[in-house]
Amino acid sequence: MGHLNLPASKRNPQQWKLLDIISAVFFGLVLLFFLLVFTPLGDSLAASGRQSLLLSTSDPKQRHRLVALVELGHHHEPIEACPADSVDHMPCEDPRRNSQLSREMNFYRERQCPLPDEVPLCLIPSPLGYKIPVRWPESLHKIWHSNMPHNKIADRKGHQGWMKEQGPYFIFPGGGTMFPDGAAPYIEKLGQYIPISGGTLRTALDMGCGVASFGGSLLSEGILTLSFAPRDSHKAQIQFALERGIPAFVLMLGTRRLPFPAFAFDFIHCSRCLIPFTAYNATYFIEVDRLLRPGGYLVISGPPVQWPKQDMEWADLQAVARALCYELIAVDGNTVIWKKPDGDLCLPNQNEFGLELCDESNDPSNAWYFKLKRCVTTTSSVNGEYAIGTIPKWPDRLTRAPSMALVMKNGIDLFEADTRRWARRVAYYKNTLNVKLGTPAIRNVMDMNAFFGGFAAALASDPVWVMNVVPARKPLTLGVIYDRGLIGVYHDWCEPFSTYPRTYDLIHVAGIESLIKLPGSSKSRCNLVDLMVEIDRMLRPQGTVVIRDSPEVIDKVARIAHAVRWTATINDNEPESHGRENILVATKTFWQLTSASH
Repeated sequence: MGHLNLPASKRNPQQWKLLDIISAVFFGLVLLFFLLVFTPLGDSLAASGRQSLLLSTSDPKQRHRLVALVELGHHHEPIEACPADSVDHMPCEDPRRNSQLSREMNFYRERQCPLPDEVPLCLIPSPLGYKIPVRWPESLHKIWHSNMPHNKIADRKGHQGWMKEQGPYFIFPGGGTMFPDGAAPYIEKLGQYIPISGGTLRTALDMGCGVASFGGSLLSEGILTLSFAPRDSHKAQIQFALERGIPAFVLMLGTRRLPFPAFAFDFIHCSRCLIPFTAYNATYFIEVDRLLRPGGYLVISGPPVQWPKQDMEWADLQAVARALCYELIAVDGNTVIWKKPDGDLCLPNQNEFGLELCDESNDPSNAWYFKLKRCVTTTSSVNGEYAIGTIPKWPDRLTRAPSMALVMKNGIDLFEADTRRWARRVAYYKNTLNVKLGTPAIRNVMDMNAFFGGFAAALASDPVWVMNVVPARKPLTLGVIYDRGLIGVYHDWCEPFSTYPRTYDLIHVAGIESLIKLPGSSKSRCNLVDLMVEIDRMLRPQGTVVIRDSPEVIDKVARIAHAVRWTATINDNEPESHGRENILVATKTFWQLTSASH
């Protein structure tokens, strides 16, 4: 049979291969065009692109221009929303950045703030399905699941009574790892050894607090507990505590002093907090000693107290307490209770940890980004009377001028005038400005410039707790606040605060511009736009902001309030006030991301 001779192709195989690739790319682009234009994928990708552009920090000049436009009122649109995955974002506790840092003494789990130009200028959104929080006191026992849909703690700790999912709620039976049957019977047991009731003890610190059921249970005893824990594998334990209406704060005991003054707490508690108290020559025990008021009580439950295979650690812990002359009150199972001596410590010259007393140059109340010291604070280093038994019981201590007020010239007179002034101002807020203080709408309150705590003291009869913030560059008056039986922290408002988004119902600030100025100078260290975006991050939807300052500053604040989506009114100050001030009262609107942004 003969062969059929076909004409040879004019294109070689390589040319055919190139044509196939071009054709495939063309049809792929056509398909992508139809997907982008006619399906939700296009909206989603566009939103993602906008978010990436928004969060870019490569052009600080563009950021500065936006800040200037907002301050002048020339930016007529609201500041854009952050991406949907930023609903729980804390700029200074970002595990993606902090995980690259040193593990030594848990440095990587402490506050590690980005530079101001690296903080995205955007508004943190609420999670999908967010609801106005359950009101106090019902919130102590249940919160909306949709407000923080993080099931890890419920899954891992539900059998210990921490929390459980039940229908649309998380419920809190009140348990903990060392008290799975509930905090109430555990506190009742502690009451056999220390004066839980009666007003002798008022301020407490709960270290490694879980969801803060211990601190929540102490409220009925008149003890105000500040609970803290780091952002860790449980992710949201402090967020749960704050949603419940319990005082709490994101914090890690690592390389720095905790941001509290010396002798702040009448009672310090650790329930399986796993702090290595005797490590690094007992540095962490020394820090706890700095914070504990003379005559106060230290309670440690869990390891290493009579714990299997931790005999050496338990022996070391007892040795440190003996070296500091702590009185052993009781060892009850895996719980130990010590009492700190009232006067100067009887620290011997020789001890196995090499403990020494701090010299006179040490200010034990200097605690903002202050490295831990391996020396023991003496009671004589703090002027005044502050030991348990020498200060009035609660509630008398609230209005009695403490000797620590003498940190200021004419401090006693200033204290008394400040107390009267804030009683008058708070009455004006309630009766004339219709701020919802004293109603179920407000539970978690922050005073950003607290001074002596007069604003918080005026709210003592309301069902609220107040986080009193003393700016770190102002006079260190936080010790006065603790002497009054109130709580608070040091902070620099040119940095983000260590709390989750949406944790405060009301945020109050008198003299907002002073928070961003260099002391004694008209020069700004940071700007009002960033500060108000941070206030917005901390504030719950439909929450209230009250800001007092000069009319010029309040006008600027009102322009920025529009950009952060608040509805605001400007009011005159109280008729009895002689100062030149206006008062801005604003409400954070309840907005959510569109579905295309998720």
